[in-house]
Amino acid sequence: MLKLNNVEVTYLDVVKVLHGISMQVEDGTVVAVLGANGAGKTTTLKAISGILKVEEGEVTDGHIEFRGERIDKKSAVDIGKLGIVQALEGRRVFGHLSTEENLIVGAYNRTDRQAIHDDLDMVYNYFPRLKHLRKNIAGYLSGGEQQMLVIGRAMMAAPKLMMLDEPSLGLAPMMVEEIYVIIQRFNTEKKIPVLLVEQNVRVALNIAHYGYVMENGRIVLDGSATFLRNNEDIKEFYMGLSAVGAKKNYRNIKHYKRRKRWL
Repeated sequence: MLKLNNVEVTYLDVVKVLHGISMQVEDGTVVAVLGANGAGKTTTLKAISGILKVEEGEVTDGHIEFRGERIDKKSAVDIGKLGIVQALEGRRVFGHLSTEENLIVGAYNRTDRQAIHDDLDMVYNYFPRLKHLRKNIAGYLSGGEQQMLVIGRAMMAAPKLMMLDEPSLGLAPMMVEEIYVIIQRFNTEKKIPVLLVEQNVRVALNIAHYGYVMENGRIVLDGSATFLRNNEDIKEFYMGLSAVGAKKNYRNIKHYKRRKRWL
């Protein structure tokens, strides 16, 4: 469904952020892009959705295809019309609008009123809390409720590919677990592929089918979620576990040199 082939991204014609990354998302799967802050994960999503130009960035080499059609030269508006929907990092809601108005904004590009109504019911089915809060002003919702709202608004856009940027950021563990259960349920029931950017490796690999690990704008490791969960480098550096599963002090691994087979 989605293919990135040796993609490079440069900002302001000077700063190269992505250095020839290649990845793909198969139809109906959840793919996780993992890595530390500053690895280039969010830039990857912005390259796909076409919003790099807003930040004076561009794809300077390689190409991106969606369903066999090249999209890296298209505008963000045209890419959105193809069904690629990105939920940005930081729980960006329209704070002065109600919860339900925020959800309806997600369907702004649609004209099928009955289907919009049906999808609103679908979102409330996935997020019963939002239905209870549908008349409340979005700016007064809790962080977890706003994250639910952002994901629900993406669902309202009738996505053919949904991209989520750090949905666990700043949330309590119980809320993270609840949201990830819903993301997995949505993928399973609706067969909508999800490209998930996440620093929380443990929760991402619990629902992902495949994953890519990024460092400094490059993909350094990829494989099935099972392979990555069992990989000693991933467990030691990203989960802070030793080979026998004991927790390790981050102070002892922050300068960790990955094994040669990563290279």
